[in-house]
Amino acid sequence: MRSEREKMLAGELYDALDPGLVADRYRVRDLCRQLNASSDAEEEMRRGLCRQIFGKGGDTVWMQPPFHCDYGSNIELGERVFFNFNCVVLDVCRVRIGDFTLFGPGVQILTPMHPLDAALRRKEEYGRPIDIGADVWVGGGALILPGVTIGSGAVIGAGSVVTRDVPAGVLAAGNPCRIIREITGEEREARASRS
Repeated sequence: MRSEREKMLAGELYDALDPGLVADRYRVRDLCRQLNASSDAEEEMRRGLCRQIFGKGGDTVWMQPPFHCDYGSNIELGERVFFNFNCVVLDVCRVRIGDFTLFGPGVQILTPMHPLDAALRRKEEYGRPIDIGADVWVGGGALILPGVTIGSGAVIGAGSVVTRDVPAGVLAAGNPCRIIREITGEEREARASRS
């Protein structure tokens, strides 16, 4: 028989009150509490906490606490991912984030989903993984909803609600988030010349 963790990670209905899952959430919330109480001068302590929080990428993540997540172990970060103040990642399923991706303040990345049937919703939930490519910029206050993929080099406008996939190399914004236009070669070259 599959464990509740295995069902959760597979995107199947699972019991979020399973004692093992509750203990894992408590563990990472304690780590986040320590991270959020730390000062900028405590860089080594923060780095150690990030290594314990994230499944991958804690060595190079750039963080402005406070930061909150459900499990942390389901978050896989590329090189030099940046989270600004007040970001939340609810990672009941895998969250993959590519190299050099930037999140503005108050961004929420949400993998959990709940059944429409109220009786079932009282007992179980499920989730959908989220994939975000490299060099993505997500503006402040954006919400990235379950099951979404955002392609590399995309820019998501502040306050957007991303309900469906966004292809690589576009500017997208709004509620629901829609493609505004492609990012031009000239804009990409200007960015590369400043690097």
